[in-house]
Amino acid sequence: MPSVDTGAPARAGAFSDRSVPPNRRISLALFAVGLATFSLLYATQPLLPALTADFGVTPGQASWTVSAATIGLAVAVLPLSALSERFGRRTMMTCSLAVAVAVALVLPLAPNIEVLIALRALQGAAIAGIPASAMAYLADELPPRALVGAVGLFVAGNSVGGMSGRVLTGWAAEGWGWRAGLASVAAVSLVCAVVYRLLIPRARNFTPASIRPAAVLRTVRGHLSDGLLLRLYSLGLLFMTVFGAVYTVIGYRLVAEPFGLSQGLVGSLFVVYLVGTVSSAAAGRLVGRLGRRGALYLAIGTTATGLLVSLGESLASVLTGLVLITAGFFAGHAVASSSVSRTAQEGRAQASALYQMAYYLGSSLGASLGAVAYHAAGWSATVAFALGALVLAAGVTLYATRRALVRRRLEAVRSC
Repeated sequence: MPSVDTGAPARAGAFSDRSVPPNRRISLALFAVGLATFSLLYATQPLLPALTADFGVTPGQASWTVSAATIGLAVAVLPLSALSERFGRRTMMTCSLAVAVAVALVLPLAPNIEVLIALRALQGAAIAGIPASAMAYLADELPPRALVGAVGLFVAGNSVGGMSGRVLTGWAAEGWGWRAGLASVAAVSLVCAVVYRLLIPRARNFTPASIRPAAVLRTVRGHLSDGLLLRLYSLGLLFMTVFGAVYTVIGYRLVAEPFGLSQGLVGSLFVVYLVGTVSSAAAGRLVGRLGRRGALYLAIGTTATGLLVSLGESLASVLTGLVLITAGFFAGHAVASSSVSRTAQEGRAQASALYQMAYYLGSSLGASLGAVAYHAAGWSATVAFALGALVLAAGVTLYATRRALVRRRLEAVRSC
């Protein structure tokens, strides 16, 4: 049985002494685990054209190597987050990362697409212990004023992992095949796991909670009855639907005419993920200047603009579109996910887990339906599908804005 992260009991205002655990060590450790998470979770995404050719399957079938991992994560994230409430966020992240890396070392040996999909589902389920536990760990250990920035850095680690994993696998696959590409991601993730374990401080503000099913269900029902949390969950799903569709399909578009890029060059284009590193890390400043809803409107508008620009037939248009889509997505995700941690007063791991469930279900929907749309009618169909998701996201944000205005008017009337 895993050991419990014991430490000083949680108490109100327990953030007066920030020397232990050091904020810098927490940030770097969570950056490393975030990097490993996205590298592993989307390891096959840049390899889809190669998998299609090698196994003789359709783009929709190959996309299941991505969708299986995100579905596995979505299914397992809630039960694993409940275990983290009992055994500790640090313990859960360590165990999850160890299993995910172990599966990554086996993936290059997969004999067929069916085995590869099954292993990816197992890997996604293992990764499920990381995102919600990481958000809850940060909420426990950092003061509220530092939370958005720290979550932004964790998301930035996701973006760096997504970029470096795709670039590395692209060039490795071009030189030695897709199996070498997956092996390279496994090696990088193993290094990240070691760095994380060496840096992560023991929890100081964690108190073990009950994992009785009735207690967990009561907590989940409470979160699902909270209108604000439901809106944040829907935003996570819709943002990730767009992002999953774009980055699953873009490789197919770029290896085809009129572009005809090699696997290595397609992988290198994912360097635009660095834009996400900047935009997610800047999410805290955006919220400070524009407010949460203002930052979300900006993220939605930026993403939609990128989708329209990407319809151009020049490589410059596609790259510019990817830059805008990536910047908008990571900013919106950082704002929504940090708002979940701030909104939930109890059961933060479950609150974050529900967000992650919605988020990765969106990834699965985007990967599968985006690939189907592309196979049926090309890139313009994928863009139309993604724009539809953004229209829904804008509607959710507009609804929240109207509710806030009504509440302010009522408060003004009562104060008269």
